[in-house]
Formats: sequence, C-alpha cells, structure tokens
Amino acid sequence: MIGFLAVALGLVIIGQTVALLTKVGAQDYIGTVMITVLVRELGPLLTAVVVLARSGTSSVIELGTARALGEVESLESLGIDPVHYLVVPRVIGLGLSVFCLSTYLVLVALVSGFVFAFLQDVPITLSHYVSQLADALRWQDFLLLAIKTGLFGAVIAIVNCYHGLARPLRIDQVSEVTTQAVVECLVACVLVDAVFLVGYIFV
Repeated sequence: MIGFLAVALGLVIIGQTVALLTKVGAQDYIGTVMITVLVRELGPLLTAVVVLARSGTSSVIELGTARALGEVESLESLGIDPVHYLVVPRVIGLGLSVFCLSTYLVLVALVSGFVFAFLQDVPITLSHYVSQLADALRWQDFLLLAIKTGLFGAVIAIVNCYHGLARPLRIDQVSEVTTQAVVECLVACVLVDAVFLVGYIFV
C-alpha cells in the first residue's frame, strides 16, 4: 500500500512539480520544493494516515474486544500489567513502523517523480536532480523526520490503547469507540504536524 501511494505521489505530484518549475525557469528551486513538500510535510503525514487506517483501527478493535470479553481483567488476575504487555509494544512498534514506512515512501516518491519527469522530456539530468535534493537537505531534516514520525506512531498507539482499555466496554460499543479513536488520532497527528511546521520555520 505504501509503495503504491509513493509511486502515485511521485507521478502525480512530484513529477508535475518538476515539470512546472522547469517550464517557468525555476529549476533551482526544485530541491527546496521537493524536500519541503515531501520530506517535511506530505510524506510523514500521509504515512501516518495509512498506518492509522491499516493498523490503528485493528488495534483499537482488538483491545476493545479484549476489554469487553474480560481478557484484560484475566491478565491482571495473573499479575501481568496490561500497560507493559499491551500498550508499550504498540507504542514502540508503531513509532518505528511510521518512521521506516515514511523513509520508504519518500525514497520511492522521489525516484518515481524523476522517472515521470524524464518521461515528460523535462530537461533535467539525474545528477542535477540529486544535487538539488542534496543542497536542499539539512541534517535537521533527518533528525526532525525521525522525531516527527516516531511521535505520529506513538500518538496513534496511545490514543487507540486509551480508547480500547480505559473503561469497561460492551461488544456493541467497540465500533463507536473505534470511530472516536480514529478521529482523535487524525486531529492529534495534524496538531503534531503543526508544531513541527513552526519548528521548521525557526530551525
């Protein structure tokens, strides 16, 4: 899914951006635009939304069902802390997953964007394209990308675990809780993205 979205993003958005900037004689800004749109903003946020849709919803359904069926109370009666057993692995796993998938999406989108520009006969060479990207990238981009994507994954995991485990549920309430968790995750991810947007301005 991430690979398909990355190729589509590269072909539709990145390739068109390269072609447009070349037509108006703004080739020197290709790298800046690509890094700003793809690495700093669109790539991580789109990946977080995909992870939320694919894994976040299933996580809250699984936890909510376990809560409704009394499985969480069974763990507690065995002396197992549900937070350490159910929440912590999800926070770490989703944080790492969003980071890795964001990196993969960005790389595939950049490559497919150049391929699309090449097929459109845009007068830009691979070496010039790579040098533009290298000039636009800063070491802060790598650090902030890692922190941002890790926070996206952690936020998704924490919100979903909270809604799945925080209160006693009935089976018929699981779907309602899942919808609420998804909405709150989207809002939280956008707010985190807004904070980092301000950070990019001052860094």
